[in-house]
Parts: sequence; C-alpha cells; structure tokens
Amino acid sequence: MDDTEFDQALIAAAFEQAAEQGWRRVSVPAAARAAGLSLTTARGRFPSRAAVLLRFGRLIDQSALQEMAADGPVQDQLFALLMRRIDALQAQRAGVLALLSALPCEPPTALLLTVATRRSMRWMLGAVGVPTTGIRGELRIKGLMAVWLWTLRTWRNDDSEDLSTTMAALDSALRRAAQTAEWLGWHRGQAASAEEPPTAEPDPEPPEPAAS
Repeated sequence: MDDTEFDQALIAAAFEQAAEQGWRRVSVPAAARAAGLSLTTARGRFPSRAAVLLRFGRLIDQSALQEMAADGPVQDQLFALLMRRIDALQAQRAGVLALLSALPCEPPTALLLTVATRRSMRWMLGAVGVPTTGIRGELRIKGLMAVWLWTLRTWRNDDSEDLSTTMAALDSALRRAAQTAEWLGWHRGQAASAEEPPTAEPDPEPPEPAAS
C-alpha cells in the first residue's frame, strides 16, 4: 500500500465514522483501527482531523485535474472540473453531509475549509488558463467560489442518481458567472491588467487547528 492508498483508506474510514456518529466524534486513531491501518503511519500523516480534510481536498483536486480535457471552452472545462469534485464528494456523501452539518458549531473547521476551497478554486482557474493574479484575479477566484458553494448547496439536497439537479445548478451558475465576469476578462490566456498591483504567492497551507 503506497501513501496515496493509505490516505484514501483512512479518509474513507473517517467519513464512514462521521456518517455514523457525526463529524465531531471523528477520531483519526479510531478511523485507522477501523480500516486496519498502521497507527504509527496514521499519526505521522494525519496528526488531526484537520489534516484529514486538507488531504481529502488535495486528492479531490488531483483527481479532477488528472482527467481534464486538453482544450476546450473555459466554461465547459470548469464545468467538468467542478463536477469531478462533486463526484468525489458523492463517493463519501453521508460523511461529507455530516461534516457540512457540523460546520456551524465548528468555526475553526469552517475557516479551514474556506481557505482550502479558495486555494482549490485558484487551481481550477489556473488549470484552464484563467489568470488569478491581481485585483481581477482575486475577483475571479471569489466568483468561482460562489459558483462552487451554490453547486454544493444544491448537491446537499440532490437525491437523484445522476445528480442532474446538481449539474443543472452548476451549469446555470457558471453561465451567470461568465456573463457577470465578462469585464473581468474570464478568458484563457488573457493577462491581468498592467494597472493591477501584483499579488502574493499562492496561499500557504493553513495551520491545522488542534485535534479535538
């Protein structure tokens, strides 16, 4: 079992635990034991529940980026990327829903996910050639975050097998975002305005809150 397989197994066990007992009762050692994984390795790779969420987010992004088309309209590529992220959540649906339900009572976790989501949306835009630097870049990231959160809200209530309601919501949200963002230059390869001040490097990994 390589590191990725180990991580996937532990994450799956953690979300199964969340589905059964709620996110607040998730324990990395308990998840490792349930999956028959090395506690020593689990401790080294997942010092807290926050580490589980951060790694899960990176695996989702990697899966979406690995299968992306070589070319195509920006809107179509973003649709495919974000739906692949939804598909990854669907594989852990019960556990992810338990996590989302717990967020109002866990501000540090909610903040952690906000920062991680922002980084993911920066990656999705960058992957399709949309600039994310400068003031306009920041607005593009915020726009795609709004699209993602609207889609996620729809997905939470979508019980269809083919997620048709979620796909329709994502398509509609991307269309509205594209119309709104025309003045932002939501086009592949368009450089940021020379008047825009440079921004800092992409966000570093957020610090992990202490394990509960």
